[in-house]
Amino acid sequence: MSETNTVSPLRQRMIEDMNARKLCAGTQRGHIRACKRFAGFVKRSPETATLEDIRRFQLHLAETGVSICTRNRIMTGLRFLFRVTLRRLDLAEEIYHIREPQKLPLVMSVDEIKRLLAVASSLKTRVLLSLGYGCGLRASEIVRLKVKHIDRAQNIIRIEQSKGRKDRNVMLPAEMLDLLRQWWKARRGYDATTPIHERWLFPGRRPGQPMTTRQLNRLFHEAADAAGIRKGVTLHTLRHSFATHLLEDDTHIRTIQALLGHTKLDTTARYSHVATGMISAAPKYARKVPISAIEKRTSFQPSDARGFCCSRDFASQRRHQPQSAAATYSTSIVESLRARAAGAGFSATH
Repeated sequence: MSETNTVSPLRQRMIEDMNARKLCAGTQRGHIRACKRFAGFVKRSPETATLEDIRRFQLHLAETGVSICTRNRIMTGLRFLFRVTLRRLDLAEEIYHIREPQKLPLVMSVDEIKRLLAVASSLKTRVLLSLGYGCGLRASEIVRLKVKHIDRAQNIIRIEQSKGRKDRNVMLPAEMLDLLRQWWKARRGYDATTPIHERWLFPGRRPGQPMTTRQLNRLFHEAADAAGIRKGVTLHTLRHSFATHLLEDDTHIRTIQALLGHTKLDTTARYSHVATGMISAAPKYARKVPISAIEKRTSFQPSDARGFCCSRDFASQRRHQPQSAAATYSTSIVESLRARAAGAGFSATH
C-alpha cells in the first residue's frame, strides 16, 4: 500500500496492524477507504466515534442505496479499525452484516465461446481468453503467470498463492500449449536480464511488472462486443462457463472443485443450477415419478378433507406415501451428485 507524508498516526497504526496480519494490498486499500468514508460522515476522527455514530452511519448506507456487498465490505473495514486498532469492542459489537443475495452465475454457451475466441483481435488476446476458459483461471491468475509455472512434462499449469493464499494445479491441454508456444515466439518485453523461468508470460508496460487485470478486462469486452454477445458478461464468466461445461460433460464434481480451487464443495455444486444440459435432462427423472400413486392421494372428496386431515394417524400415512414430482426430482439430482462423488472415493457431504 502506497503511503504519503500526510498519513495520520491512526492510519499508520492501522496499516501496521494490517501488515502484521498479512492482509493483501487490495484488502488494505478497501479497509482504509471504508474508514475514510466513515470519518467523512462523522466529520471527525474515528477515535472519537460513539455508538450513535455507528448506528447513524449504517442507517445512512441503507438510505443512500449502497449495495449489500459494498455495504458489508465497508463495515468489515470499520470492524477491523474498532476491534483491532482502537480496541473499542463496544463499537465493534454494534456493527452487523446483511445476508447477501445468492445469485446464479452467468454462463456463456459453447457457440458463444467459439465466437469470442474467433474474433480475438490478436494472438495475445486469444491466448489470454483461452487461459480463462480452457483452464478456468481468474483474471489475477492469468496476468501473473510466469514461465516456471508451465510444466510441459506433466501437462499442468501451477497456480501459486492465488485467492485464499492457496496453490493448485490445473490441466494444460495440448492446444493451449501450442498457443503458448506461438505467443512466446511473438512476445516482447523489457526483461532480457531476467532469468527465463522468472519472466512474466504477459509483461506489462512497466518494466518488471505484468500486465494489469484492467488491461485484460478491456481486451475481453472488446472481443465480446465484436462477437455480438449482448449478455452482461465479464471475464469471470469464462471461469463460470469452464466449470459448467465440465459438469455437463459428466466430469466428476470433485475434479471440478480441485481445478477451480474451491475449499467447499457447496461452492462448486452451485454450477448444477446453471448447467443447461443437466436441466434439460429433467424429463428422464420425471418419468420415474409414480403418477398413479399421486392421483390416489388426491382422489378423496373435499367433504372428507377435514376429517382426514384431523385424523391422528395422518402423519404416519403421509410418511408411507410417495413423494411429489418436485421432491422426487430434487432427490434424484442430489443422489446423482453423491453417486458421482462416491465414484471417485469421496463423500459429497465432506
